[in-house]
Amino acid sequence: MTAEEKYVAAAYLVIFAVVLAYVVIIALKLQRLERELAELAELARTKRAAEEERRAVAVG
Repeated sequence: MTAEEKYVAAAYLVIFAVVLAYVVIIALKLQRLERELAELAELARTKRAAEEERRAVAVG
């Protein structure tokens, strides 16, 4: 393998590592966003249930 081929291989390796790091970072952010979305959905369900219960008590 010539020196030029080694440099090309090293460049491809660096680019691959950068793309892999980017994908991992995006996957971690997506995981965090999905967790936050689930928490917000649960909070909305809890508030909606409390609101409906309060209305039912006020009407009844």
